[in-house]
Amino acid sequence: QVQLVESGGGLVQAGGSLRVSCAASGFAFSSYAMAWFRQAPGKERDFVAAISWTSRSKYYADSVKGRFTISRDNAKNTVYLQMDSLKPEDTAVYYCAAGSAVLTQSKMYDYWGQGTQVTVSS
Repeated sequence: QVQLVESGGGLVQAGGSLRVSCAASGFAFSSYAMAWFRQAPGKERDFVAAISWTSRSKYYADSVKGRFTISRDNAKNTVYLQMDSLKPEDTAVYYCAAGSAVLTQSKMYDYWGQGTQVTVSS
């Protein structure tokens, strides 16, 4: 059974940092590209960052470039999103996803987690 379980969300002040994690099981994690998306209330789910299975390629949305860092540990079947210099507009539910290629479109990803809430106060 495929599972992606996010953790590490919470409430943080603007300018602060947070790291969210996504633990995967039930599929060949090290063969999949991984990504983070986010969805704010009343908005569409947006691409945040993606990483290839080798960690050689990483892509970021312009809105988070220079502030967020995606990484993965294939030995632990886990992908991370380190978020620094957080802004109130980063407030959203953050989802991890697994797919066959590093892409920005959510429909191209096969597996999804249930999400973790990140709230940034001003």
